[in-house]
Amino acid sequence: MSFFDMGGYAAYVWPAFGAAAVIMIVLLAHSLRAMRAREAALKGLEAAARRQRAAEGGEGDRDGGRNAPA
Repeated sequence: MSFFDMGGYAAYVWPAFGAAAVIMIVLLAHSLRAMRAREAALKGLEAAARRQRAAEGGEGDRDGGRNAPA
């Protein structure tokens, strides 16, 4: 039971643990949401690039991408 009392400092320690846990959960949720948004944007850009290459006749991929601009 003395562990939960934290030597008389439980009123400070447990809220600090709770606040840290809440902040970490919020950061995780924000990171996952941002990752999903960036993945969706990337898929859109890749699809647009495929459509553009198809419209150009696929000329940009004949060398296997070796001479692609940097």
